[in-house]
Amino acid sequence: MHAKSESDVTSLAPSSPSRSPKRPAYYVQSPSRDSHDGDKSSSMQATPVYNSPMESPSHPSHSRASSASRFSGVFRSSSGRKGKRTRLNEKGWPECNVIQEEGAYDDLDEDEGMSRKCQVVIAFLAFVLLFTTFCLIIWGASRPYKPDVVVKSLLMNNFYAGEGTDHTGVPTKLVTANCTLKISVHNTAGMFGIHVTSSPINLMYSEITVATGQLEKYYQPRNSRRTVSVVLEGDKVPLYGAGAGLALSNTGGKIPLTLDFDLFSRGDVVGKLVRVKHRKHVTCPIVVDSSKTKAVKISQGACTYE
Repeated sequence: MHAKSESDVTSLAPSSPSRSPKRPAYYVQSPSRDSHDGDKSSSMQATPVYNSPMESPSHPSHSRASSASRFSGVFRSSSGRKGKRTRLNEKGWPECNVIQEEGAYDDLDEDEGMSRKCQVVIAFLAFVLLFTTFCLIIWGASRPYKPDVVVKSLLMNNFYAGEGTDHTGVPTKLVTANCTLKISVHNTAGMFGIHVTSSPINLMYSEITVATGQLEKYYQPRNSRRTVSVVLEGDKVPLYGAGAGLALSNTGGKIPLTLDFDLFSRGDVVGKLVRVKHRKHVTCPIVVDSSKTKAVKISQGACTYE
C-alpha cells in the first residue's frame, strides 16, 4: 500500500462529512413484574435512543414492550387508587370472586315433578276414556239381544167361588184359586248369560187379583232355552161388586181371567261394569173352566209382549 501524502489527507478532511456526536442514553423506570404484592420497588432498565425507526432492532417488539409498560402502569395505578392488595392462589394467579347464581335447583326439580304428575294424570284420563269408549261399544252391541218370552199354558188346579164375608164382616163372594203357569224363556245372546226374574204375576178377574205368584230369580246360560213354572195362589179373595157377574154352578162354568206381569233380564257383559237390562210387560186374556183340571194352552198371538 502506498502511503498517503499530506495533501491528500488535507484534501479529504474537509470533504468527509462530519459525524454527529453520539447522543447520551436515557433510562425509563418501569414497575417490576414482581410488584403484584403492593411493593413499590422498581427496577431500572436502559433504553437506547435510535435516530430512526430503521436503526431499531424490530418495530413490533418495541410496540409489545410499550404495551407491556402501559398495562403494567394501568394495574399499578389502579392498585394504588384502590389501596387493596391482590391475593394470589397456590399457582400464583390472582384470586377473583366467583359470582354465585341466585336461586336453587329445587325449583327445577319441582317443575319436573309436576310435569311427571301431569303426564300420569293425562295417561290415566286417556285410559279411562278409551276404556269407557270400549264399554259403550260393547254395551251398544249387546242391546239388541233381548230374551224371547212365551206364555205356554195355565193349569187350573183348584178354583172355588162361594158366598162369605170379608175380615170386616161384609158379605161378598170369595174366590179361592190355585193354578200353575208355565213360561218359556229364550236367551238369544251368544256372548253372555242372563239373570231372569219377574214382578208379581197376577191372575185377575175384573181388575181384582184372585191369585198371585212370582218367578224366582235364576241364571240362564247364553243361547239357551228354558221353561219355568210359577205357582199362583189366592185364598178367600173378596170380589165385592165384581162378584155379581160371576155365576158358578156345581157343574162349573167358564171364567174370563187375565194374566199380567213384567219379566226382567240382566246380562253381565263385562262383569258389573257393562250390564244389559231388558224388561217385557206381558198381558194374556184367557178363559178357564172351573170344573176341568186340564191345562189351558195359550197361543203366542193371544198375549201381548211389550
